[in-house]
Amino acid sequence: MKCPVCDKGTLKPAREHQVYFGVDLGLFSGEKCTHCGELFLGESVVSAIEAAAKAKGIWGLGRKTKITRTGNSLAVRIPKELAEHLKIKEGRDAYIHPDVKKLVIEF
Repeated sequence: MKCPVCDKGTLKPAREHQVYFGVDLGLFSGEKCTHCGELFLGESVVSAIEAAAKAKGIWGLGRKTKITRTGNSLAVRIPKELAEHLKIKEGRDAYIHPDVKKLVIEF
C-alpha cells in the first residue's frame, strides 16, 4: 500500500518502541513508510499504548498553563500532578534554556 502522507513510499510491517513524555511504553506493531518513515498504528494498538501510559501513571500529564508575572520576571506554574510525577519540590535548583521554539527546564 502506498503511503498516504508522502505518496512515495510503501507501507511495511514494523515494530517500534513508543515513548510518551520520555517513558518507554513498550514495543508495538504498525506499518511504516519506506520513504518518509511515518508510522501508522491500528485502533487496537493505539488503545494498548493508551492503557500502557495509564498503567505507568503518565496519561494526562501534558497540560496547558498560563504564564504569569512575578515581580519583573515571568513565571510558569507547574501543575501538582506533573510536579509529583517528576518529584519537583519548592526550592529545587533547575536549569532553564531555549530550544528553537521550546522552553526546556532540566533538573
